[in-house]
Amino acid sequence: MADGDTSGETVRIRRGLSGAGGLFGRLRRRWWFRVLAVLALLAGIGVFLLWLLFARNLPSVETLRTYEPPLPTNVRSADGMPIHSYARERRVQLSFPEYPKLLVGAFLSAEDKTFFEHHGVDFPGLVRAAYEGITSGSTPRGTSTITQQVAKNLLVGDEASYVRKAKEGILAWKMEDTLSKEQILELYLNSIELGRNAGGVAAASEAYFGKELDQLTLPQMAYLAILPKGPANYAPERHADRALERRNWVLGQMMANGYIDAAQHADAVAAPLGTVRRQTPKFERVGGYFVEEVRRQLLSKFGEKSDSGPYSVYQGGLWVRTSLDPRLQGFAQKALRDGLLRYDRGRGWSGPLAHKEIGNSWLQTLLNTNIGLDYENWRAAIAIERSGDGWEIGFDNGQTGRLPRYAAVMPVRGKGGEAFSAIKPGDIIAVAPEGANWSLRSVPKVSGGMVVEDPRTGRVLAMQGGFDSRIQSFNRATQAFRQPGSTIKPLVYAAAMERGLTPATIVVDGPFCVWQGAGLGNKCFRNFGNMRGAGPKTLRWGVEQSRNLMTVQVANQIGMEPVVDLIQRVGVTKNKFPPYLSYALGAGETTVMRMVNAYSILVNHGRALDPTVIDFAQDRHGQVIWPENWRPCDGCNARDWNGGAMPRPVRRGRQLVDPLSAYQIVHITEGVVQRGTATVLRDLDRPLMGKTGTTNGPTDVWFVGGAAQMIAGLYLGYDSPTNLGGYAQGGSIAAPIFKQFAIPAFEGMPKLPFTAPKGIRMVRIDRASGRKVAGGWPSNDPLSPIIWEAFKPEAEPRRGRRSMEQDPQTRAKAAAPKAAPKAERQSDSDFLQREGGIY
Repeated sequence: MADGDTSGETVRIRRGLSGAGGLFGRLRRRWWFRVLAVLALLAGIGVFLLWLLFARNLPSVETLRTYEPPLPTNVRSADGMPIHSYARERRVQLSFPEYPKLLVGAFLSAEDKTFFEHHGVDFPGLVRAAYEGITSGSTPRGTSTITQQVAKNLLVGDEASYVRKAKEGILAWKMEDTLSKEQILELYLNSIELGRNAGGVAAASEAYFGKELDQLTLPQMAYLAILPKGPANYAPERHADRALERRNWVLGQMMANGYIDAAQHADAVAAPLGTVRRQTPKFERVGGYFVEEVRRQLLSKFGEKSDSGPYSVYQGGLWVRTSLDPRLQGFAQKALRDGLLRYDRGRGWSGPLAHKEIGNSWLQTLLNTNIGLDYENWRAAIAIERSGDGWEIGFDNGQTGRLPRYAAVMPVRGKGGEAFSAIKPGDIIAVAPEGANWSLRSVPKVSGGMVVEDPRTGRVLAMQGGFDSRIQSFNRATQAFRQPGSTIKPLVYAAAMERGLTPATIVVDGPFCVWQGAGLGNKCFRNFGNMRGAGPKTLRWGVEQSRNLMTVQVANQIGMEPVVDLIQRVGVTKNKFPPYLSYALGAGETTVMRMVNAYSILVNHGRALDPTVIDFAQDRHGQVIWPENWRPCDGCNARDWNGGAMPRPVRRGRQLVDPLSAYQIVHITEGVVQRGTATVLRDLDRPLMGKTGTTNGPTDVWFVGGAAQMIAGLYLGYDSPTNLGGYAQGGSIAAPIFKQFAIPAFEGMPKLPFTAPKGIRMVRIDRASGRKVAGGWPSNDPLSPIIWEAFKPEAEPRRGRRSMEQDPQTRAKAAAPKAAPKAERQSDSDFLQREGGIY
């Protein structure tokens, strides 16, 4: 190409650029162009400022795809039935298809009839709200679409400001790009707050109508749809007329929007509200003390709220399977309550359950106390006003009744005078129906605790920590530390068995004193009731008759160190008791739960058990999160579990007590039931072990024991230790309470013997002397002179053995292994095999 041609092309390009620059230059000189440029710049700055102010720190809409609303923790019994839930608010999460179409139509008609048409923001509504806010000087409220409400509830918060409204609108717009309309409605219906601690529509259905969603009628659905505007504004207790008017407006909108026809509308408008009063779900009245213990353990493990960790008790939606057996819980609850009432009967009125000043509403005053009773037909009521010879009383359902003078004439305990005159307005009292009126009842001041445990697993099957958890929240089954009295003695003798003594060892039931040092002198022990010593007796007899003098002599001989060591090993106490002889008689403090578990360890051949109230906990998706490394037990509930060649679970656990010694104590304590201090249980007619206990005063009475499948324990006493009366004993008060529980609890339960570990030798002995016998056989008579006794290998007594107290040489020999004639041992074993016994 020629140079001249190139130069010409360059000239043309330059002329074109010069022309464009000239055009831009000419436009810059135009006023309207300058205005447009300034406006564009201002718009850009405005967009940047809007982003900086409203959108920069907005939460991601993507989080809504995996959003999990706060859900309560649901607690179930051992059979899977719901018994309680822990929640700050009630909430049930459902998927969109589970919501009835009419209910969805009711909410759309009430809140956002163009929901399926807009893109998340109602612009005319926003302009109207802003105008009203500016002209009235208030912050803007209302006119939010359902999408905006979801953004507010789940992402933005409830701050009343223009900034919040702007953020809400931006997020709503983005949500419509991210989620489907159905997903947005599902989030809304699951999260909207509707009063009565109900989060979500499903929970509100239960709270206001006591029904599942699919059981609601059309007018009831319409009532729920008015609540997002303000539940307090339409509370049926205070604003029934206003609620009815608003509900009918929603029904009119539903007809206008084509969800119902005129006939349905007419029928629904004529219907009453149909709401029910606030009430505690019936299933939450089961095992109050038990479920509170479950709650304490869950809080310790997972925390209270979601910020405590990935799982939480009040927001995490946990599913907890407990070991509670509702049937046994009912028996334990009734037995302990009846026992408390039997002891308390005739002592006069114990006074009101509480006292509150009545304000504007006696009903609200009563409801705020959260006091209730579920013993037989008893009710908690508030004294409103005295009129002549009667008190007007009110109940938590809003109804009133009359308490006449003749139904409240019992004396006031410790003060005299009749109870009727002692009642004051605002007193919360216990009453029971009597004809058309009500009669005063007295909740006992004496209390106690009871625990039922499976000795094969450590699972706690029932727990009662007082008369009623709603008036006495302190759980005496797990929190009350009391002196166990003579129930500690089997553990003392278990330590003696580990040191070489046998059930046939002779101990003198006689005076025993110890020197406590200069200035203190001798401390002399005595039997309960100052009973005189009975002389040389077998160790078995000492346990059966609960002889204090024999117990301290045994403890003194083997030393208190092994005694307090074993007591600590089986968990009666966390810290070891001081090695003083008084602790062998129950001077230390422990709980019912700990004592029941210690006896269960003995029945479990001395293997460790941890008493548990929770079988396992799952997250909201069904994954087991506690205990760690949990594995399901396939077929554990099979009907033929106990038959044929069905495999048995392997017993595990550290060996805390020598298994042979543990069984010897179990076998001895069977004698306590047959001919000792717990003979009131003998007619239950099944293998039972146990021990009664009575503390100094007496201030507490105990019984701990049971069958091979179930160990229970209880005590009765005042919270501030007070003398129960000289007649009070474990055998006369505590054991009958256990019996009342055991009669229905053992019904249908196989009569299984306590299994003996390998190595135990069952030998016929003379019950009185402890000597081995060659002729005669034990009979079914509990007072038979010949009994089967459990011995360790080669430790059977010889005929004519002398007392261990006669000389040191004899005592040393008593602790050494003793060989019995082989032929006679074989004869005993053959007999037990023929009779189906275990040896």
